[in-house]
Parts: sequence; C-alpha cells; structure tokens
Amino acid sequence: MSTLVEPEEEAVTEHDSRFHPSLGRFDIILMSIAATLSIDTIGQIAANGGAQAFTWTAVIALTFMLPYGLIMAELGSSFPQEGGPYVWVRLAMGRFHAALSTMLYWVTNPVWLGGSLAFLAMATWSDFIVKTGSGSFGDYAFKLIFIWAAIVAAISSLRYGKWLLNIGAIVKVGLVVIFVVTLVAYASQHGVHGYAAGDFSPTTGGFLASAPVILFAVVGFEAQNGAAEEMRNPKRDVPIGIGSSALVSALCYLVPIFGILLVLPSDKISGAAGFMDAIRTVFSVYGGAATGLLKLVAVLFIFVLFTQGAAWMIASDRVQAIAGADGTFPRYFGVFSKNLGTPLRVNILSGVVATVFTVVATKVTSGSAGAAFEVVLNVAVSTLLLSYLWIFLAAWILRRKYPHAERPYRVPGGRIGMSVATFVIYAWVAIGSWTTVCPDTIERLFGVGYDFEDSWGVSRLTFEVFTLGTLAVITICCLVGYLVGRRTDTGSGDFSAAIVAELEANEKAHA
Repeated sequence: MSTLVEPEEEAVTEHDSRFHPSLGRFDIILMSIAATLSIDTIGQIAANGGAQAFTWTAVIALTFMLPYGLIMAELGSSFPQEGGPYVWVRLAMGRFHAALSTMLYWVTNPVWLGGSLAFLAMATWSDFIVKTGSGSFGDYAFKLIFIWAAIVAAISSLRYGKWLLNIGAIVKVGLVVIFVVTLVAYASQHGVHGYAAGDFSPTTGGFLASAPVILFAVVGFEAQNGAAEEMRNPKRDVPIGIGSSALVSALCYLVPIFGILLVLPSDKISGAAGFMDAIRTVFSVYGGAATGLLKLVAVLFIFVLFTQGAAWMIASDRVQAIAGADGTFPRYFGVFSKNLGTPLRVNILSGVVATVFTVVATKVTSGSAGAAFEVVLNVAVSTLLLSYLWIFLAAWILRRKYPHAERPYRVPGGRIGMSVATFVIYAWVAIGSWTTVCPDTIERLFGVGYDFEDSWGVSRLTFEVFTLGTLAVITICCLVGYLVGRRTDTGSGDFSAAIVAELEANEKAHA
C-alpha cells in the first residue's frame, strides 16, 4: 500500500494533478464501445426474445440509445469532472441521492464481473478448450484468476491500461465481423433456419422477455466520464465518442442477433453461450480446421469478456472513489494512488465483492452455468438500471438548475427536447427495473405469465432470496457507508462545493 497517498494528501480536488490527461478522441470511442457493446449478452437477448429480440433491439436502438446518447453527450461535455455520474447526481439532488445512485452503479460491476462474466468465461473455456467440471477446483481457480486479472488491469495507470481496453474493443468488433463473414459462407452452403415474417412482429410478451437485458446491454455512454479528468478534451471529444460508439454498438448487436436467430432455432439458443454456439455452428464450413479455429475464437472471446469487465471496473471504481473523496462515503475509500492515479482501495474492495459473489453464485445454483448466468445477470441488470433512475433525472434537473452553464453540446429542441428525451429513457429504465426485480408480475397482468422455475432454472423462492436479498444488503451497506462518511467527515477537500460555487456564481452573473 506504499503507493497510496498520505492522509494529508488524500483530498481530491478539481483538475487533480494525480489525473493524467491521456485519453484522446480515439481512446474515448473505443472505451465507449468497450462499455456499451456487451458481447456476453448477445446470446441472452436472442434466447429471451426469439425472433422478436431483433425487432426489440432495433426499437430500443432508436427510442432509447439515441435519446440516451444525446443526453449523455450533453452531461459528459458540460460537467466533465472525474467520477461523472456521482458528480451529476450530487449537483442535481444532493449527497444522499448521489450515495444511493453511486452504490447501485458501482456494485453492478463486481457482481457482473464475478457472476456473469466469470461464469461465461469459464463455460467457454470448458466447452471449447479444456473440459472443467462445475464446482471443481479448476472451476473456482479459473474464475478467481479471471476476476483478479481484471482488477489488476483496473489498478494499472490508465495511460497504459487504455491500450488493453482499446485492443479489447477492436477484438470485440472483430469477432462480430468474423461471425458475419462466416455466417454468409455457411448460409450459401447449408441455408439457414429461417423465421416467418410474422415471428418478428413485436408483442407484449416478447417485449417483457427481452427488453430488460437489451437495456442492460446498451447502456454505458457515461462510463468514460468516470475518468473525465483523464481525457485531453472532454468538451469536444465526449459527444463525438458517444455518437461514433453508438452507431458501432447498435450494428454489432443487431447483426449478430439476427445471425444467431438465422442459424439456431430459439429453443436451441443457450443464454450462457448463445454467441459461441452460433460460432460453432457456422464454423463447420471450415471442415477439419474448425476445431483449431474454434479454440482460437474461444480464447479471443474470453479475452474480450476480460477487457469488458476491466473497462467497467475502471469507470465504476472511480465513480465510487470520488464519492468517498468528496465525503459522501468514508474518505478511506476516496484515496487515489499518487503514482498510478487509480483508486486502489476501491479496486481491491471490488475484487473482494466479485470473489464472494462468484463463490456464492456457484454454490447457490449448484454449479449450473446456465442458471447462474441468468440469475446473476438479473441482479446486475436490476442494480444498474435502478441507478439510471437518478442519473437520467439529474440531466433534466441540471438543465433547469444551471441553465447558463457552458454546454459545448446540447440536446436538440431546448427544454422541450430535453424533457421528452428524459421522459422516454426514464420510462424505459423504470419498466426494465421493475421486470428484473419483480419478474412475472407485469407479464401476468398482461396475460403472458410463464413457468418461473422452468424459465429461470431455480425456484421462485431461491430467485427472490438471491435478488431481493442482494438489493437489501446493497441498500444497508449504502446507508451505513453514507452515515459513517457524514459523521466522520471534516469537510476538508469537499471538491463538489467548489463546483457548486462556480456554477452558482455563473448563474448570478447571468441573472
């Protein structure tokens, strides 16, 4: 721990010298792709919605990704402070609301890393490289190595760690391209499974089955603002980065989802391995070379999952640490390394949470990768989507609270445009949050209920204990952290106060 700043140097201030501006426009684009293109969810989306998954992905791309991207472009370029999502909610609604949203935003990622990503990486390793039994020593060892490698990547200075994220984003897009090219070759030889045109028609059941996971998959435009003060020119580059990554990510979801549906019947698609199952099917065109190529693709897929987890840990750990540095949580967790510029204590805490979660998830679900993936992913979906209920509202409040703040980019349409965009994306995440926390409730209201245990692979009681219990623990930890932070805070180093003072002075000057 010798690289941690000394107690008298722990306060983080605006434009802190520990943050080295090393992220250029290309880095921001690739970091945004790394965050918004969740390749692990592609199979889950296709499995949940069948042919309608493609339709609803297209609808969400237009009615959610577009306004969401516009709003994040305004927020990220107008309020480019380190720990963006925390700062935005803090400025708009105060510390307590910022504490809740930040805890939910942060905890998503160690849960996702230790649950969904580690499980899917292990399933891919076992299916394509070395067979490893669920719950075995090798199973646990692989998952723990996977988790802590991502944590080490998050600890590394962003000046160097960005190259890992950049390569991961490029490889991720490359895997989609390889799949599409091979799919065309496969279709020319064997034809495709095919769906009737009516199968793509949107229904309430299809919407409720696929929308929450799609929403979880496409969020992340604000992630790079977790490291906003490590960007060279956020006012200029954030809007361009979001626009470019939105287009790439939308295509990289729509094309492979459509391809998976063409190759595999919906009842043959595994949520935990749907993308790799489709890869295995289309790679049959390579004959005897297919086995070796599949191993190579499996390694690349695991690498992509690893960099994807690292990207989110880099962003969310900084958001959580800034909340500590500002005194909203105990300042112990607001310490940044003088040499690396990274929040070591939060990084290590994330690794511990991810480790505990992967052990508990493995035991609770009896080592079943498929069931674990779905339940764990649901917890991660619920916490992340719930955090956006504050973040999206903050955008609307800040436009009204500080109308004269410098805004290099604005959501088109003035106040009406901002209000409409906020209402639309808020409605999306509200529905998504409810259906993940309380599944099969809205469905039954609309007469599209389902067999719970058959769908989730666990009993309703196990699901509710796992999901609601996790949310209760998160809320309690947040409240305890907030109360301890406020009781022990001396008020020194309150960098958000300086931001508020500057904004308020600007408003008075324009009064």
